[in-house]
Amino acid sequence: MQILSLVRDPTRIEEGFRLLLQQYQERLYWHIRRLVIQHDDANDVLQNVLIKVYRNIHNFKGQAQLYTWLYRIATNETLTFLKKKNKKSAISLEQEIINLADTLKADEYFDGSEVQLKLQQAILTLPEKQKLIFLMRYFEGLPYQEISTILDTSVGGLKASYHHAVKKIEMFIKEI
Repeated sequence: MQILSLVRDPTRIEEGFRLLLQQYQERLYWHIRRLVIQHDDANDVLQNVLIKVYRNIHNFKGQAQLYTWLYRIATNETLTFLKKKNKKSAISLEQEIINLADTLKADEYFDGSEVQLKLQQAILTLPEKQKLIFLMRYFEGLPYQEISTILDTSVGGLKASYHHAVKKIEMFIKEI
């Protein structure tokens, strides 16, 4: 892969990293953004991810695809961010959903309909693992095998979690 050969060459690392950013930065941003909801938070997490990638790209062994490795770093950084944020917050889940829904409505990047807003609210009610699996499968279209590698879990477990997430979302939307 050209990007890897460039970033592993000390004289061309900047060029390789620039290519890596061109190819993956937007996808990583939206992966993070779907989890943290807010643009500023997504940018902060993305910066942390990119710093980790830059510092550790030489450790990438190529056992998985490059984007799988990047998504794993992005997912772990995002989960760390969310855990820190939740520890600081004493807000109930219901209030958090209302706050995030208001944030989405006011967000210049969110141009969704009321149905899309309800979907986002439903996603927020899912347990963390189901939310991750649903977002990666539904929005990003990642195959179960890739999600399995990113989250280090079995494909069978992923399929069950995705199915449960879909059912919970359907129930949430029907109740509203």
